[in-house]
Parts: sequence; C-alpha cells; structure tokens
Amino acid sequence: MIDEKKKFQEVLNVGLEVIQTRDIDILLERILTKARYLTNADAGSIYIKDESKLLFRYTQNETLQKLLPPGKKLIYSTFTVPVNNQSIAGYVANTGQVVNIENVYDLTDSVPFSFDPSYDRLSGYRTQSVLCFPLKTNTDEVVGVLQLINAKNGHGNIVPFLPEDEPFVVHFANNAAIAIERATMTRDIILRMIKMAELRDPMETGAHVNRVSSYSVELYEAWARLKRINEAEIEQNRDVLKMAAMLHDVGKVAITDLILKKPARLNSSEYEIMKRHTYLGARLFSHQRSDFDRAAFLVTLNHHERWDGHGYPGFVDYATGEPLPGYKSNDGNAPGKQLEEIPVFGRVVAICDVFDALSSGRSYKEAWDEERVLETMAAEKGKHFDPEMLDIFFSNLEIVRNIMQLYPEMKG
Repeated sequence: MIDEKKKFQEVLNVGLEVIQTRDIDILLERILTKARYLTNADAGSIYIKDESKLLFRYTQNETLQKLLPPGKKLIYSTFTVPVNNQSIAGYVANTGQVVNIENVYDLTDSVPFSFDPSYDRLSGYRTQSVLCFPLKTNTDEVVGVLQLINAKNGHGNIVPFLPEDEPFVVHFANNAAIAIERATMTRDIILRMIKMAELRDPMETGAHVNRVSSYSVELYEAWARLKRINEAEIEQNRDVLKMAAMLHDVGKVAITDLILKKPARLNSSEYEIMKRHTYLGARLFSHQRSDFDRAAFLVTLNHHERWDGHGYPGFVDYATGEPLPGYKSNDGNAPGKQLEEIPVFGRVVAICDVFDALSSGRSYKEAWDEERVLETMAAEKGKHFDPEMLDIFFSNLEIVRNIMQLYPEMKG
C-alpha cells in the first residue's frame, strides 16, 4: 500500500511522465499502469470516447497475467460501449461522475446502470470492487473512461476502493486526459501524413501502418527483454518506435505514380527507382531535434536492409543517394548493410513489414494464408531476417494475430 504523502507525490510526478509519452497507445498503457499502482488495483480497463460511444482500448489484469507463461501478454477483443446510463463505463462518460462500487454483484435498483458478468464467466475472473472515473480535459470535455477493478489490501485480499483515494484519482485523471488529447493530435498528424502517402500508394493504408507499428513494438519489447535492456530504455524506445514505424514508407510520396500504382511486378529499372523511397524518407527526418526524429530516420532508411547484406539502400549518403566515401562496390552501387550493421529498429520493422505485406492483398497478388507466409519467412531466416528476432516474432504469433484483428483493412 502507498502512504498518502507518497501518493500525493506520485500524482504530481505522473503529469511529467505522461507528458513525455507521445504515442497514444503507449500512453494509454502507462496511464492504466500508474492508476492501478496508485490504488493498488488488481485489474483495469481504459476506454476512449468517440462521439456517442466508448472504444475499449486497453486492459490489464494481474491475476490473469500470472497464469500466462513468462513474456506472454493478455489477448483481448475490441468492442464498443454506448455513452448512456446502462453500463458503468457508459454512465461515467455520460454524466462525468466518479463511480465507486463495493461489489458489482450487489447493485441495487437505485442506480441506473448494471454490471455485465459475461467477461467474468468467460475468463473465470471475479470482479468485485470497481472505481470508474472520467478522463476530462481542462475544458471539462470527457475524452475517455478509466475503470479500475478489485482493490487489494496489504494481505492481497480484495477490498473496496477507499473514498479518500478519489481526489488523487480525479487529479491524476485530469492530467491523463490532457496527455491523451495531445497524443491523439500527434497520432492524427501522423495519420494525415500516411493518408497523403495512401493517395500515392493505395497499399500504404492506415490499417497497414498501424499493424506494422504495433507488431514492431511487441517484437522490440520481447527482444529487448531477452537482451536485458533496462526498463526505462525499453519504455522510451517503445514510444518512439511506435510512431516511427508508422512512417516507414513515407518516402514513397516522392515516387512516380507510374511505379507506385503499377498493377504488376516492377521491372528492374522501376525497382531501382522504388528503392529510393528509403533515403528520400530519411531526408524528412535529417534535422534531428528529438529521439523520435532519430528513430524515424533509422526506420525509413534501414527497413529494407537484409541480414545477409543484399538489401538496400546500403551505405549511402541519404542527401544524394550516392555511396558513402569508401563504400562503392565494383558495380558502382553501395554495398548493403549486414548483420548488426543494420540498426535494431531497421531489423525489427523489416520483419514486421514483410509479414504484413505477405499477409495482405496487393495490386499484383492476393493475401497469402498464414502457413505460406510463415514458411516463406522461415526460409529467409539468417538471409533476409535477423534469425534471433525472427524466432522471437514467431514465438509471439498469438499477439500478432490479435493485432491483425484490431486493425482490419476497410472494404470498398
């Protein structure tokens, strides 16, 4: 349990922590983690308001997490909740009121909302105490709802959430809501850049970049923990990688439509032109004022390098596309980077981008089934892909499949 003085300090600190988080998905995860810590909650969920509904975005459950093998994560489905008084979260979003319930199975007729026990039945988990509060901006707009489940005392027993914790939680929620609003604006800006690329390249969709970036964060995190990289560095890199990976192909905006929209495979000369999108994209982030700029530069420039050195663009001057001094091959081209010459972010996104490209339809091919995709990628282990990273990716296929469901391609 956290004493009141320390809890007050934690609430003050959280403003700085969430302000430093730029990606909306990473931010939501951190908000939920911190809120659970402040209230000693076993579980929780976070929702984002979208007009007249709440989008279920993230969940944590310590009890269920402990049942999983080390390194595995909970798999969850997305759903929506109407903003009305029928559900607990819907009521909080609709009224802007905090709800503190001692036992959700003992609700009386005096409250307008009800508790849906279907998740408990499905998971075998037992929800009891609930603290649910709105995420409000400084203009009093509700942007989301945070629901905390099953407070625990020092002995690990489930207890009601303390009423005296509510002011701390409300202050925390206000800071979190402002950070959510800012991170949402950042995501919208990135997606507008992707939309611009999509106007040129129909395959560069919002769903594609969301999948690739989400796969990339999961792969990087699993790899980094295996390498015993410290948690602070992992968290910082997850944040910047999530956004940088979304922009991996942004350089395609400089490639002619005759190549981008060709309904067949490219010939050799067209392919050479297409390769330019790597260093053309890197130019956008050449003036590096932040760690995000650095991450985006590394991703755009290196995501088509190969472990065996036969990728592109290789050791080039991103400003000119010409080989760097001392790196010109006999054919006049730059040699490809190989092995650990390729930055970590480039090796990560290479795997995730190829997986999604093979799994998705293209103008010249249908989407491949998973078995064919995995067989093709396995054959490239130690050739195209970092072999250790590919093994880690394959070991996390369950969460990869979950991400595919979260970001399906829009039809029509």
